[in-house]
Amino acid sequence: KATHCACPLERRGLPGYVGLTGESKMPMMLATTDADFETRLAGVLTQKREDSPDVDSAVADIIADVRERGDAAVLELTAKFDRLELAPENIAFSEDEIEAECKKVSQSDRDALTVALKRIRAYHERQLPKDESWTDEAGATLGWRWTPVAAAGLYVPGGLASYPSSVLMNAVPAKVAGVERLAITTPTPDGVCNPLVILAARLAGVDTIYRIGGAQAIAALAYGTNSVEPVDKITGPGNAFVAAAKRRVFGKVGIDMIAGPSEILVIADRHNDPDWIALDLLSQAEHDESAQSLLITDDAAFGQAVVAAVGKRLETLERRAIAGASWRDFGAIITVRNLGEAAAISDQFAPEHLELCVQSPEPLLENIRHAGAIFMGSWTPEAIGDYVGGPNHVLPTARSARFSSGLSVLDFMKRTTIAQMTPEALRTIGPAAETLATSEGLQAHGLSVSARLGRLNKAAE
Repeated sequence: KATHCACPLERRGLPGYVGLTGESKMPMMLATTDADFETRLAGVLTQKREDSPDVDSAVADIIADVRERGDAAVLELTAKFDRLELAPENIAFSEDEIEAECKKVSQSDRDALTVALKRIRAYHERQLPKDESWTDEAGATLGWRWTPVAAAGLYVPGGLASYPSSVLMNAVPAKVAGVERLAITTPTPDGVCNPLVILAARLAGVDTIYRIGGAQAIAALAYGTNSVEPVDKITGPGNAFVAAAKRRVFGKVGIDMIAGPSEILVIADRHNDPDWIALDLLSQAEHDESAQSLLITDDAAFGQAVVAAVGKRLETLERRAIAGASWRDFGAIITVRNLGEAAAISDQFAPEHLELCVQSPEPLLENIRHAGAIFMGSWTPEAIGDYVGGPNHVLPTARSARFSSGLSVLDFMKRTTIAQMTPEALRTIGPAAETLATSEGLQAHGLSVSARLGRLNKAAE
């Protein structure tokens, strides 16, 4: 039975939205012709979707405990949160255990992982940067070189709901970059693991798989214990505790990003199957009740058809409770007058995933600046990108695509600049450095240049 409720959007002060409980799960409907459109759009843009309980103080205590007591703290916390009793010698999976888990994977699943692995590797190999070196007009040799981090740790959410595709998306660029040592932490609550995750790690070249998770795993990777070797960079998604731990260890180690709930924005014209678009929207909604699925269309009737198609699919979708809550609470249909408006609004959202389901996506692409990943045309569903497209699916969320990029080979490498002066090059540009050092009051800086210039001048006499 459907009854009116005080839905989350109303509680957030967004006008004009009425939510229903039960089977009716209606998104917000907006149009650029509405008098209050800008106000309502601003409300959608500023919605707080992240699950952000006050976990920072608890995480700080966990990190401090792991730093002080090492393995003992990790083992106690694993027993507490994952209901799993471990000893230092079996914090990591043994080779025999890895082999046994891999044997549980069907041939069809193994073949699918292999296809994904090959495509992801081929894409990321093209991202390898080149070293550069040149001699400028002053005679100075300048350049840079790229080198990989020595060790990386990948966090993989555990249990049967874990995702082997995320293992590939994190491990493959690390191996392509040349990372020498690659470790995974994946919790195994009640001792349960996903054999596909273990196989994906094996295929991708992961060296060590630790069966620990949570903030304690992040702390162990950052600071090390007797059983867990510290790494230089930590990547991978996790819950609020994992995100808070990554924030706290940043600086001691590098991290990829702090990812929020999944999101998709689809720009679609009427030349689409409404059911296809509905499924694309639900492909993100089924991730999390806090995920967001948005449709921008220049045809109001098509938008209504998509809403109807979503409703029909929600009747049978296995994860309909999660997807329905996401669609009801955070979904939106935005009707625009033209695709130029669509591009401008999309850039305000800077979505994690952006589908351009229009007859001619290339001109529209030229007007898009901010997006984590873009999928061109009606035959390129976002789900292809999650698995076998090739580009990475670890992407910026919560509008952070305005200033950041998805995971790549570069995340596992660092650039070192190189400079070499000849005596004549130093004679040419050294006086300017000496002047600037003096102006900043840094005497030793200036003297380190002038001492050399003095010798050059003396030798020239």
